[in-house]
Amino acid sequence: MRWASDSICPNCGIICEFMTKRSLHLSCRFLCGLVCLVAVTSSIPCTARVYIDITAPHLRQIPTAVPLFKRLGPGSENQELTRDLADLLGETLVFTGFFKTLQREAFLEDPQDGSLMQHAINFKNWTDIGAELLVKGGFEYNEGLLKVEIRLYDAFSGQLLVGKRYTGHLKDSRRMIRRFCDEIVRLLTGHEGIFDTRIAFVSSTKQGKEIFIADFDGYDCQQFTHSGTITLFPAWSSDGKWLAYTDYKRGKPDLYIRNVTQNQGTVTSFKGSSISPAWVPGQFALAASLSHEGNPSLYLLTGKGGIIKKLTHHWGIDVSPTWSPDGKAIGFVSDRAGTPQLYIKDLENEKIRRLTFEGKYNTTPEWSPRGDFIAYSRMEAGQGTNIFIISADGTRNYQLTRDSGNNESPTWSPDGTLIAFSSDREGHSKIYVMNSNGSNQRRLLDLPGQQTEPSWSPRLSGY
Repeated sequence: MRWASDSICPNCGIICEFMTKRSLHLSCRFLCGLVCLVAVTSSIPCTARVYIDITAPHLRQIPTAVPLFKRLGPGSENQELTRDLADLLGETLVFTGFFKTLQREAFLEDPQDGSLMQHAINFKNWTDIGAELLVKGGFEYNEGLLKVEIRLYDAFSGQLLVGKRYTGHLKDSRRMIRRFCDEIVRLLTGHEGIFDTRIAFVSSTKQGKEIFIADFDGYDCQQFTHSGTITLFPAWSSDGKWLAYTDYKRGKPDLYIRNVTQNQGTVTSFKGSSISPAWVPGQFALAASLSHEGNPSLYLLTGKGGIIKKLTHHWGIDVSPTWSPDGKAIGFVSDRAGTPQLYIKDLENEKIRRLTFEGKYNTTPEWSPRGDFIAYSRMEAGQGTNIFIISADGTRNYQLTRDSGNNESPTWSPDGTLIAFSSDREGHSKIYVMNSNGSNQRRLLDLPGQQTEPSWSPRLSGY
């Protein structure tokens, strides 16, 4: 992909190449001095404030105006880009759950007449309709080359928060928009966004079940496995380069470890079943449930599938491992108390404690990226299966889904703000996503058949 981005000076509004060429625009040197230099290198004004606290239990969506993009230059082709780019930017921001885009019918200015420049914007036109943030964009598209310029303003103060310019081809427009949305989220939350992440999941096909991979928002969905049988339990390595999963291609559940972009990998075939892999944070190693010695127990494996050691020793069935973010503890499901419940093993002192005591069937745990909660599925008579989150110490337990069919297999976004899961609330099982507090539940994508067992990737390199 050949495209680049530049920064816009938050003080004078001049587009600079400092981020890519390490040289400050000459006008900025004289007009803005050291203050401009700090702002350009960080893309955060010196007077920036925290807009969004992603750890807050209840997030207020920020009213944001995203007018149609302005055509910059009389020779611009592809006029529909004015709406397409603005719509994509608005939809991408809304997906995070942090923003609420305002209806364009209420806007008080024509985007083709309005300016992108800070000094020429009448911010009262935007605050009068309730906007707290304003995203202004413009583009040029000539002879196959697309240039996009986008700026984020605080509508109340009139301050330019961040500005970027991107140059590439038309096919790169989605990446350009996502790149700017990453800038917005990083600026307003202090955390990295999710716009370079993907979700792996299981989908039924005519031959059985295969693993598919789609972008975080369901775009660019592609089939990953072609075993012609049954594949289950996709799990991303912490660097996003590998997927581990269970495949029945050889007639029994074996563990496959495969590079996501290269046609290489290994097959771990033990006697019995090899299921529910989970990668060790920051290591090329993983845990899985193996039954080659009898009852299914958890084992620590190398990234090539070799056994390092046995992690659980009990006559019960131990499955579905999930690692704490620091790798010092592992959660799992066991029926050692008679019914499937969640347990945590401290790997430093080897002690195991029971985490769940409510519900008779608790499964599919996944530790949150911040380490504070574990999401899981609970089945209760007459209520179906629902998603819950429980604090790692067991003191807090919250139900996130209810009265909407069976909801299973929660998986956290890498920033901990969203949870994807499967649900049959519309008849067939599909992949849904919600805020981590259970709000804003919506379907992720629409494919034939049934989709289950989502697994959210980390941030991917090469974005």
